[in-house]
Amino acid sequence: MTQHHEHDHHHEHHAHQHRKPGGIYLISPSGAVADAATLDLARQRLADLGFKTAVDRTALAVHERFAGTDKQRLAAIARSLKQKHPIVMATRGGYGLNRLLPFIDWEQVAASEKIFVGLSDFTAFNLALLAKTGAVSYSGPTAIFDFGAKKLDELTASLFVESMHQELEILSFETQDADPVDARGVLWGGNLAMVASLVGTPYMPKIRGGILFLEDIGEHPYRIERMLTQLLHAGILGRQKAIVLGRFTEYRLGAADGGYDFPSTVAWLRSAIKVPVITGLPYGHVKVKATLPIGKKVGIATEPGMAHLVLEEHF
Repeated sequence: MTQHHEHDHHHEHHAHQHRKPGGIYLISPSGAVADAATLDLARQRLADLGFKTAVDRTALAVHERFAGTDKQRLAAIARSLKQKHPIVMATRGGYGLNRLLPFIDWEQVAASEKIFVGLSDFTAFNLALLAKTGAVSYSGPTAIFDFGAKKLDELTASLFVESMHQELEILSFETQDADPVDARGVLWGGNLAMVASLVGTPYMPKIRGGILFLEDIGEHPYRIERMLTQLLHAGILGRQKAIVLGRFTEYRLGAADGGYDFPSTVAWLRSAIKVPVITGLPYGHVKVKATLPIGKKVGIATEPGMAHLVLEEHF
């Protein structure tokens, strides 16, 4: 029930702690953009929210399923570091970043101090940057899926704007199913398939005592469980302070499932680890999504029916 996602506005304006959001540079590091008109609409919507935008010159390139050749997409990332806008946003997800990871100069990415935002396939970029440099980036809306949608979700837009202003202090959300927890740790994660794909590689962050958040789309519950077992057997799940589940959407059960559905996956997860599990995070391939800082130390606490993610703490 998306209308119940609330976020608390504790707007204490500490001028020195808040960035002006500035402009957004749009790149296509993964899948090809199917319809240029959706990108135009996204730019208009972002302008309405106060963001100037610039589009990378190969953002609409097409090579096979990708937004241009590997070389073109790497060049776009390199250009994004040198241009003037502080925020760099992926136009869309898809597939294609994993094959680029060895060829990206991560120190240069971190040194640029750009604010990177994307979802889905972009998880590979978020996590590689964290693993290699410790720099914070964001998992959140993409230009086309969110800002280029037929109808812009206002909560997604306001959560994005507040995150870019560093004004989203507490993200509170309804949860039907949360273990009690009150903890602090590094927030990390993203798309489950992408997280699992990085296990055993130099691009997997080594996070102990973290808060791991996950989502996925079009993955059957048993496949979700299989990816979670990979993280479990690799020792990753057991080292966290909390596992926060976003939305797992667009799958169809078959006769062979015998009643095994996503709640069965969650029940198995709880039986397999002692780490608290929290469901209901407004995040994933869904209309209402939070913008979440990957690599930042945050707090998480639950009470009956509610969970609170403390994103900005003022000491």
